[in-house]
Amino acid sequence: MFRLLLVISGLLFMLPSGLIQAASSSPQITIIIDDLGNNLRNGQRAIALPGAVTYSVLPFTPFGKQLAKQAHQQDKEVMLHMPMDNSHGHPLGPGGLTFKQDRPLFEQQLAAAITATPFVSGINNHMGSGLTTSSERMQWLMQSLKNYPLYFVDSRTSANSVAGRTALALKIPTLKRDIFLDHETTPAFIDKQFKRLLKKAHSKGHAVAIGHPYPSTLDYLEKALPQLDKLGVELVPPSQLLALKRTPQLVANKITTTPQANTAQPITEEIKRDTKALLVKNTPVSKPGQCRITEQLNVTRITCS
Repeated sequence: MFRLLLVISGLLFMLPSGLIQAASSSPQITIIIDDLGNNLRNGQRAIALPGAVTYSVLPFTPFGKQLAKQAHQQDKEVMLHMPMDNSHGHPLGPGGLTFKQDRPLFEQQLAAAITATPFVSGINNHMGSGLTTSSERMQWLMQSLKNYPLYFVDSRTSANSVAGRTALALKIPTLKRDIFLDHETTPAFIDKQFKRLLKKAHSKGHAVAIGHPYPSTLDYLEKALPQLDKLGVELVPPSQLLALKRTPQLVANKITTTPQANTAQPITEEIKRDTKALLVKNTPVSKPGQCRITEQLNVTRITCS
């Protein structure tokens, strides 16, 4: 049988001719690069990847806001990589959601992280092998997300995650991760995972992969992504898989939230005050007194200059 051969960084692609489809019926893949924000050089190199790669930014990191803006300027989709409690006791970094938080603090922390990350269209979990298995905490999360025009991608760090089905039950647009590209960082392993991604996309029409700004991952994707047209595969952001209009409501450091009836807890004066305190505490570029919370026509705006 005829096979298409492609050599990428010394690695050989061999795909059966049956997997090569016409552009009109191209399967779609989404690639999300996680963990942006702590390393400027690797983050900028990731953003320079060709095509509609999506970037998930850790909140309150030294370069997170800058990288989110740069990705947006290049018409790339930006997500919030929300730290969540894991089952291994690994440190979350700033701004995480934990089992120790009561519901008001949980919701305040989420609001502060969203506000601190410009241009986000959606959220996925950073770690979260513990928190995403909790029906109660995922109810809190998804009910809070009903206040925002955001989708949720379940990173599937636990096989027991209930995040996706909770999102569906509450009508939050949602996807789940199919493939991790680089939990081993050797070129051979990344190649194997990338080919698994393509096969899954051809099998079911679409597939979602998560990778990281590791040098080996970027080396591979810089060479592999330009070959997708020849493979009959389209690279799209999550919002396109979800058929969402890509018009993020979160611009720069401004966020508009419209609480919905019978969903998240109403925004009280105490929550506004505490959320402002979280923003001032967690946002490196902000100075005390530069965050304002105003309300007009039942719309609350949290603004940091």
